[in-house]
Amino acid sequence: MRLIVKDMDISTGRTPIVILNEKDASRMDLHPNDRLFVTKGSRKAIAVLDIAQSEKAVPIGHIGLFEETLAALRARDGDSVDFRMARKPVSVEYIRKKLDGKELEDSEINEIVKDIVFNNLTDVELTGFITGNYVNGMSLREVVALTKSMAYSGLHLSLRKKQILDVHSIGGVPGNRTTPIIVPIVAAAGLTIPKTSSRAITSPAGTADTLEVLTNVVLPKEKLERLAYQIGGFMVWGGAISLAPADDKIIAIEHPLNIDAEGQMLASIMAKKKCVGATNLLLEIPIDVNGKVADEKRALHLKNLFTVLGAKLGIDVQVLITDGSQPVGNGIGPALEARDLLWVLTNDRRGPYDLREKSLIMAGKLLEIGGKAALGEGYIRAQQILDSGEAYAKFAEMIKAQGGPRIIRAEDVPLSKLTFDVLAPKSGRIVEMDNRAIAHIAKSAGAPSDRGSGLYLHKHRNDVVKAGELLYTIHATTRDELTYAIAASRQHVGVVIR
Repeated sequence: MRLIVKDMDISTGRTPIVILNEKDASRMDLHPNDRLFVTKGSRKAIAVLDIAQSEKAVPIGHIGLFEETLAALRARDGDSVDFRMARKPVSVEYIRKKLDGKELEDSEINEIVKDIVFNNLTDVELTGFITGNYVNGMSLREVVALTKSMAYSGLHLSLRKKQILDVHSIGGVPGNRTTPIIVPIVAAAGLTIPKTSSRAITSPAGTADTLEVLTNVVLPKEKLERLAYQIGGFMVWGGAISLAPADDKIIAIEHPLNIDAEGQMLASIMAKKKCVGATNLLLEIPIDVNGKVADEKRALHLKNLFTVLGAKLGIDVQVLITDGSQPVGNGIGPALEARDLLWVLTNDRRGPYDLREKSLIMAGKLLEIGGKAALGEGYIRAQQILDSGEAYAKFAEMIKAQGGPRIIRAEDVPLSKLTFDVLAPKSGRIVEMDNRAIAHIAKSAGAPSDRGSGLYLHKHRNDVVKAGELLYTIHATTRDELTYAIAASRQHVGVVIR
């Protein structure tokens, strides 16, 4: 069947889509979510069908193509294309099998991941896979298979090093920007630590968002490998180099559903560590009653799973269980967090004590793992590297090598100009900090898309405050965002005083 192309000038970012007028679709007995095999000369694409109700959207005798399909066919508005019905991918049968509660074979998981990477599944089908894993769980064998499939579906760093260190937190704690402090300490000690990080999904800032305030976090694979050899590491956004690309597509579906299947979380984290060639991983699991890990029992359960999975992947995993019940540092939002870490690296008195201490503890563990400090002496060695200025010098070297400025000062980091001070409603002691409420306020102010927005904490848990004393300052770029953030703070201030 031949039809005329109409350029819809719309991109899904994922699944290729075509649109037919409802009369054409009815005549050909086609229905929404059917797959069509579309060709133009020697070029071909498999796309998912949607139906237009009016001729204004797609006239009879035409086929509307979204940008992904246009690009695959190299077609333009007014071109002619042919199409026929296409079979659903075989992986859809495997997804149904998982929904039925059955265990998948390694080859079946490989097929599903392949179709995720090449956008052969609709959002409904991918949601089915995620839901099946969430409701029915995954066996350890399935998790290992998913991790390997996700890892081998993308790029790999080729570093000929006997030992490659990595560090990761499973997240959920605002302001927990330890990575940019840990990495230069470890690299300054002569170890290799190529660090890829994520952007914010549900938080006011991811490590990549914060670092992007100071430098370029999108670099080609070849340059990353060179930096790992020349200066011992880097700090970049993992999504830019297609590490485990299926993971980003899964996360995009999980986010609006607000679900995080255990097996997929394990595979997501470990696949990216496999991609950078990590031999040793220090994993932080923060405990927060309202967070991802609510209690020690759950933390120990995850510790065991990560350790076993790491062993099967050839990665030695050591786990640090921490208190995640309040934000780490003072800044919440990319630029505000960048100031915090710069103050810590330059030993400025304004550097948050909790951020410094946590970074030193974790860096010290890595120095012990890497053989640069005796067991129990890593903290002291990490402190020496930080206090001497070696860590800041290494950080500045990394920032410059990635395309950032030569001189890095916290005072030069621009913040959003509009501010509002939130005051203590009564006198007493701060007994609780609500991470979710604080993150929500920072996001309402515009973080992370507005890098200078968010909030700055003047108080933490256990601090004694008087009525009217400053709790935190909101920063926003626009009046609307400031209004949203103020409203969010009045709905739930995020601080409990007794």
